[in-house]
Amino acid sequence: MGTKNREEIDTIYKWNLEDMFKDKEEFELNYSSVNSLLDKVVSYKGHIMDSSESLYNFYKNNEALERVLYKVLIYAHLLCDTDTTNKDYQELKMRVDKLSEDVSCALSFINTEMLMKDYNEVLDFIKNDSRLEEYKFDLEETFRYKDHILSSEEESIISKAINAFGTGDDVFYNFDNADIKLGFIKDEQGNEVELTNSNYNKYMNSKDRNVRIQAFNNMYKYFSDFKNTIAAALKGNIKENFFSSDVRKFNSPLEQSLYSDNISIDVYNNLISAIHDRLPSLYEYMKVKKKALNLEELHMYDMYVDLVSDLELDIPFEDGKKMVFEALKPLGEQYISDLNEAFDNRWIDIYPNKGKKSGAYSWGCYDSMPYVLLNYNNTIDSVSTMAHELGHSMHSFYSRKNQSYINHDYPIFLAEIASTVNEVLLNNYLYENAKTKEEKILYLTEFLEKVRTTIYRQTMFAEFEKIMHEKYANGESLTEDNFSQTYYNLNKLYYGEDVVSDENIRYEWARIPHFYSSFYVYKYATGLSSAIAIAHKILSGDEKARDAYLKLLSSGGSNYPLELLREAGIDMTTKEPILSAIDMFDEKLEELKQLI
Repeated sequence: MGTKNREEIDTIYKWNLEDMFKDKEEFELNYSSVNSLLDKVVSYKGHIMDSSESLYNFYKNNEALERVLYKVLIYAHLLCDTDTTNKDYQELKMRVDKLSEDVSCALSFINTEMLMKDYNEVLDFIKNDSRLEEYKFDLEETFRYKDHILSSEEESIISKAINAFGTGDDVFYNFDNADIKLGFIKDEQGNEVELTNSNYNKYMNSKDRNVRIQAFNNMYKYFSDFKNTIAAALKGNIKENFFSSDVRKFNSPLEQSLYSDNISIDVYNNLISAIHDRLPSLYEYMKVKKKALNLEELHMYDMYVDLVSDLELDIPFEDGKKMVFEALKPLGEQYISDLNEAFDNRWIDIYPNKGKKSGAYSWGCYDSMPYVLLNYNNTIDSVSTMAHELGHSMHSFYSRKNQSYINHDYPIFLAEIASTVNEVLLNNYLYENAKTKEEKILYLTEFLEKVRTTIYRQTMFAEFEKIMHEKYANGESLTEDNFSQTYYNLNKLYYGEDVVSDENIRYEWARIPHFYSSFYVYKYATGLSSAIAIAHKILSGDEKARDAYLKLLSSGGSNYPLELLREAGIDMTTKEPILSAIDMFDEKLEELKQLI
């Protein structure tokens, strides 16, 4: 059966965007109000820091503007993602994107003006006006940028320039969603089926090796056919990063990217170094996998196939939902009660449909549900993805519930922890409740694969980004061949001699959307490392650790991420959490060896 049209899917399986705006008229009223709210904020130009009263009123007016702007912006994007081929949705998305750009340009004076004030005077404002205590941390973060903010006129020019540059992401978005045509393959029964982003992983997990080969080759043929265009888009993104870091007086785009979370470059480099030290653990896993699959050669298209060949797991959504609820019980009754809201209030868009954005995510704003986009396909992987995205949404739910607007938005460095804690808890539940040896092998492998894909593979992506930016800084030409060869060499390094690095894998860089959000992917690796440590404590029955974790979920962005993590018992300034995660990987691998 092919992918359904949007209107063929029952309403109960689609997210409730009417909770944001009940109809187009309400949306347009909010959209139209943005400019009047903007005028109020702009009226503070030249007067933001005149007094504590002025500063407080500026914050309140700016909050009112942001809350309406983000609501219309996110609504339009969510709507467009349900059907990326819908012209009306595309037009709406372009309208709000342009509105957001205009607001950004109009407000480019804010940080420059605020930073003209002496910080000690700002501290006096806070001391003498208790209403400003709410904004103390935000002001501290703002004044950290004092050496990286330019004049109001220069900031306006930079804002316009970056908005003009930012086309690489748009090009890739259309290549990977609206325009993508992966052709047809023959499934296990010999039926001709259309390959899509949504079903690609399913066919890569097929027990029929020929199906995997077809899916693999079709996917990378598409990206290799457009490799030069995609290379130009990614190169444009890298050039934009250097423009931004140069004009803002950072030493590199990497330093600029980490600065917002107050993260040292050492944390990034420690991750790569620690993983290089423990590559032999991945090599050993590849040897075990090759032997278990009874293959003379282990290829890249064999990476996702289960080690058990006679275990059929077709998991309807309701069954997958039940698994998630049971697995997350160690987080406590209140967490489970709150999790019910995701389903009762339709936070989730569950099934794939024609034109729907591929993959999965959690997104929303202070005044909306923390929505979840899924493309559920009845696999154990789609159950894990559901648990993952619900982790994000519950993090957002607790942060918005317990923090004021200014402090609710948790830093990106912490964003992957809640999602991966859920995955680790789900994996433990499935393993502990497995009824057969084959099921135990499946869930052990699921954990090992999570570490492979989230710690090892995302670190490889992070190293690729670092190398390509360094190449550009050193004056190398970022051609398609340079991207492809660099990626191919890294793939061979990370997977070792027991894996055949197929020629087509050199084009995998061309289909990774996160490369357009530069230096983001390393946080998946640090996030899972932290999550494994947190989940292990919770599963051991440590109620203090559980409470500390729930406090972390409720903390939003009220402090720097390394400090919030340290309060939860995790120190990411060392290699210890990463090495500890790989130690658990080794333990699980030994269990797998015993079982097979």
